[in-house]
Amino acid sequence: MMRTGHVAALVLCLGGCTTAVEDRVQFYNTDGVHLFQAGNYQGAGESFQAALALEPTDVNLRFNLARCYDREGDSANAEKLYRECLVAAPNHGACHHALAVLLVHQGRQPEAEQLIHNWLAREPKRPTPYAEEAWLLHQQGDLPLAQARLQQAFDLDPHDVRTLVELARIYEATDRPDRALVLYERALALDPHDSEIAARLDRLRTRGVKSPHPD
Repeated sequence: MMRTGHVAALVLCLGGCTTAVEDRVQFYNTDGVHLFQAGNYQGAGESFQAALALEPTDVNLRFNLARCYDREGDSANAEKLYRECLVAAPNHGACHHALAVLLVHQGRQPEAEQLIHNWLAREPKRPTPYAEEAWLLHQQGDLPLAQARLQQAFDLDPHDVRTLVELARIYEATDRPDRALVLYERALALDPHDSEIAARLDRLRTRGVKSPHPD
């Protein structure tokens, strides 16, 4: 009976400690996000590192820390963490994009292409790899093929945020900002916390762009 009592007390203690740890992880992550958005990448990185020390298997924390290294110009550590993130979560769309951007900026275009093509070959039923390939084609100036890839993505899932954003960028590039506005609005409704989408939408509205009139 004594041993059973000790086990029950230990389980209760562990349950309470787990909740406390989760609260601290959330606190550090929230702090890191705020600091990152404010441009304090070193401070944000320290917060994400503190969270990772408590929850070392959390893929999103690892990705957040990688983004801090990336913004600080520490490409080696950023790439290392991006790749670790993709090993643990092979369909992490934001991580695929961040790593592809890093590779392109370093002049490693073939590696970026291989990264995306491998993902697309592995996951042909997911929309985001098509959207990512469209981003790469847009970078290369092939807007018609980029739009074709986005149509494939849209057919798979008309609510995929990455697809909506990339298609909006195509519309902006082809001087159809009213259609881009509508797509950014849809994307932001699906992901209200994405500051980049909000900024793109604000820029269009500041220019006086309005939704297209119905035909």
